[in-house]
Amino acid sequence: METKNNYKAWLYLAPVIILMAVFTFYPILNTFYISFLKGYNYINGTFRGFTFDNYIDVLTPVLHSGPGTNFESVMQIALPNTMLLTVVTVPCSIGLALLIAIGLNSIPFLKKIFQTIFFLPYVTNAIAIGMVFSVIFDTDYGIFNSILGLGKFPWIYPSPSTGEAVNYWSAFLAICIYIVWHSLPYKILIFLGGLQNIDKQYYEAAQIDGANKLKTSWKITVPLLSPQILYVCITSFIGAFKEYNSVIGLFGTAGGAFDQNTGPRNMTTMVYFIYDQIAKNKVQYASAAAVILFIIIMIFTALQFYVSKKRVHY
Repeated sequence: METKNNYKAWLYLAPVIILMAVFTFYPILNTFYISFLKGYNYINGTFRGFTFDNYIDVLTPVLHSGPGTNFESVMQIALPNTMLLTVVTVPCSIGLALLIAIGLNSIPFLKKIFQTIFFLPYVTNAIAIGMVFSVIFDTDYGIFNSILGLGKFPWIYPSPSTGEAVNYWSAFLAICIYIVWHSLPYKILIFLGGLQNIDKQYYEAAQIDGANKLKTSWKITVPLLSPQILYVCITSFIGAFKEYNSVIGLFGTAGGAFDQNTGPRNMTTMVYFIYDQIAKNKVQYASAAAVILFIIIMIFTALQFYVSKKRVHY
C-alpha cells in the first residue's frame, strides 16, 4: 500500500518536477557550464575551449585593467552597490514592516481597509512605481524638493537648469527609499499572518504580570514571530541581491542617473551587469557573474540558517 501511495505521489508531483527541471535546474547547470567557456557565442553556440579566464576577468584586474573593464564594473561598482543596498534596505524594510504589522494587528477599526492600502504597492508594476518615484525626485519639479524646500537639488538626474551633477549618496538614498517602500507589503502580509496565530493567552499573562507594551512585544511577539522573521530575512536578502527593477524604473536603462564622467559611480547592480553582458552577447561573463552572485547568496543564506538555530522558536 505504501509503495502504491508513493507511486501516486510521484505521479502528482511529476508536472512540477518536469517544469522545475526545465526552467530551474537546467538553466542553473547550464550557467555553470557556460561560465567556463572561452569566447562563447550565444547565437551559434560556438566556443574556443574551457578556461577560468571569465572568472579571472571579473574578479581581478590581471587580464584587463582600466575603466570600463569587467573587474571595474563588477568588483568596484556592481557588487559594492548590491552589497550596500542589501545591508541598508533589508533591515530597514523588515523593521518597518514588523512595526506596521503590529500596529495593524492592534486596531480593530478599519483594519481591512488599512491592510488593503499597505498591500497595494505589491500588486503594482515595479517599473511603473519607479517612474512615479523618478517624478517625485525630479530636480526641477519634484515633490520631494518642494516639501523639504531644497530648491533644485539633483537627486537622480543632473539639473538641466544649473548643470549640477548628481551625488552618489543622494541617488543611493532615493533608490533605498523606493526599494523599502516597494518591499514592505509582502513582509507586512507575512507578519500579519504570524501575529494572528499567536495565542492571546500569552499577552493576557504578560498584562497580569504588569509588562508594558514594549516589553511584551520584545519578549513575546518577536520570539513567537521568529519563524516568519527568518523566512522574511532569507527571502529579503535573496531579493535584494537580485535587485534590478528598481534601477531600471528609477534611473532608466543607462544603469544609473549619472556615469563616471558626471559622478563618483553609477547605480549598476550585479543583476543589471548580468543582463547588460547578455545584451552585448558576452554570455560567458554574465554566467561567471551569475555564479559569483549565486555563491554569495548561498553563503548569506547558510549564515542565516546557522544563526537562527538558537534564535528561532517553532
